[in-house]
Amino acid sequence: MQTDTIIYITIAAITALLLALFQYLYKSKLKSNLKYLLTALRTISIFCILLLLINPKFESYTYFDEKPTLVIAVDDSESISYLKQDQKANDIVTALNTNDELNERFNIKAYRFGKSVTTLDSLNFNERQSNLSQALSQFGEVYANQTAPIVVLSDGNQTYGSDYSYIAKGIKQPIYPVILGDSTVHSDLSIKQLNVNRYVYLKNKFPVEIIANYSGNDAIHTELKIWSGNSVVFRKMLQFDASKTSEIVSTALMANSVGVKTYRAELVALDNEKNTVNNTKNFGVEVIDQKTNIALVYGRLHPDLGALKKAIESNEQRSVSILKPDAYLNKISDFQLVILYQPNTSFNSVLKEIENQKINSFVISGTTTNWNLLNESQSYFKQTITNQTENYQPSLNRNHGTFIVENLDFNSFPPLKSEFGPLKISVPHDVMLYKTINGITTDDILLATFEANSTKHAILMGEDIWRWRAQSFLNTNRFNGFDEFINKLVQYLSSNKQRQRINIDYKSFYNGNDDVLISAQYFNKNYEFDASASLSIVLKNTDNNTTREIPLLLNNGTYSVDLSGIDAGLYDFTIKHNSEAVTASGSFQVLEYNVELQFLNADITKLQALANLSEGQAYFTSEYKTLIGDLLSDNRYKTIQKSIKNIVPLIDWKYLLGLIALSLFMEWFIRKYNGLI
Repeated sequence: MQTDTIIYITIAAITALLLALFQYLYKSKLKSNLKYLLTALRTISIFCILLLLINPKFESYTYFDEKPTLVIAVDDSESISYLKQDQKANDIVTALNTNDELNERFNIKAYRFGKSVTTLDSLNFNERQSNLSQALSQFGEVYANQTAPIVVLSDGNQTYGSDYSYIAKGIKQPIYPVILGDSTVHSDLSIKQLNVNRYVYLKNKFPVEIIANYSGNDAIHTELKIWSGNSVVFRKMLQFDASKTSEIVSTALMANSVGVKTYRAELVALDNEKNTVNNTKNFGVEVIDQKTNIALVYGRLHPDLGALKKAIESNEQRSVSILKPDAYLNKISDFQLVILYQPNTSFNSVLKEIENQKINSFVISGTTTNWNLLNESQSYFKQTITNQTENYQPSLNRNHGTFIVENLDFNSFPPLKSEFGPLKISVPHDVMLYKTINGITTDDILLATFEANSTKHAILMGEDIWRWRAQSFLNTNRFNGFDEFINKLVQYLSSNKQRQRINIDYKSFYNGNDDVLISAQYFNKNYEFDASASLSIVLKNTDNNTTREIPLLLNNGTYSVDLSGIDAGLYDFTIKHNSEAVTASGSFQVLEYNVELQFLNADITKLQALANLSEGQAYFTSEYKTLIGDLLSDNRYKTIQKSIKNIVPLIDWKYLLGLIALSLFMEWFIRKYNGLI
């Protein structure tokens, strides 16, 4: 209790006593000893009331023992079973979980990880990706304020995510890798990496870069071949030895026809090579006939221009030219879509040509937009002119049905600045984003699309969209989400296809370890999104003519199906409504490749470096008993006595209120009984 509080309590006690003495002793007519009892009761009442006004706080402590946490993380990927380490992993996990001394010393928490981290219930070793860096990062965050050594059972071969060597530097907990794998070095050839563009153009050559690796001590020679079907389109002899273990091979192949083209890169295997799976790698490209050319017309420079160009050109099928209005008019026939950024008086001729030639457009307004010009140049929408600006955050319209839009956590996006007042669109339109002000979603349009006179248009009410792209990166560590959002909008605007009642979203080909996700939206006859439809996909493997039907599930405003894990091959599919004659079809190809089967040995060097960086230690599977002993003997992992400090204000003490009521009642009763009232 503070000194000031003690002084106030002392003053309150003296004040209460003086007031009671003044009332019952000073010039009092009471002659009996009754006045002393009444003085005491009055002193208690006044003192307790003053105490409530002072409201002193009392501290109490609760002590408890906290054991350190032992985190066990097991790699549940296919590479563990491929290296024949699955049984050893199970045995070690069981030994750690059932050890009585470890359970007495630690709170044991067990997890398994592949592409993501989950609580350990059973081990299947069927994950097609392993992301050790994500697992370590999550453990570092969850147990940041605890003593929690981390035991990692893994072969150290990560196939997804950031390099775990760098993640370890930011984790405060010691890490103890248990190495699952063979330390013996075998002669092995592998295609470490293959780089190729996803899209290429007809009659153009496209580059292919292959990194070929060799592990071993003997001098060897092999041949690198690239196959297209049954034909070899490229070959090169390679030589390796103990000093030359890698070579980068670059070539260029010709795209002769439109569509998805698949190839196979192959290193001819050695006579005594144990793992030949990593000698081949399939890859594919989509050959397209031409690029979509988009004009981004501006009246003033702004960071939004660069952000839009980067986002749109992340799709190699599209090219963006940033032009002044006059320059655009000279090349107007070269473009399939025009983006008008903050139109002003210099856009007058551009707006007339868009109207006359029926060109699809995307208008982005801002603080310098000339709304008088825009309102007069077309009859589709009108903005109330207030000559005031406001900041608006986005809110996704989940009933938007023009095309499939993923929720990018728009609520976290920074606001856009635009003209204050509502926008009215006089033709049928579809609102994609509403305006949110101070956390309240309004009915005002922030982003909408509409079709009129056989043309497609969109309007965005606000500048500073570059901040959205930056926020998307902060949320997900990549720009892909925002870029795909903009590209879907551009794809819709640059196409003149009629609207369908089932819209589907998929890729033309998937690499072997990609998630094969197909999404769809269904609309009723009035083109309103129907969340109660029953949709299914009929999937046909054209290689063996097998067919199966799978229902689509509604998730966040879209119907979707996850086909990950299907066999490699070419597939045709049809999405149909189960009670109406409405369908949509497509095809895709899954390339054969399993990254988890590319490894012959554990990455011992990297796991040992991980242990050293975190002040832990690495162990082989035969040394797990030594690991248990080291954990038990390490003085860093002692049980800690902690305390909880409780601060209770006196006003919460109900007994004091009872004492006040009791003393006042007794004083009143005594005075009443003796005729003093």
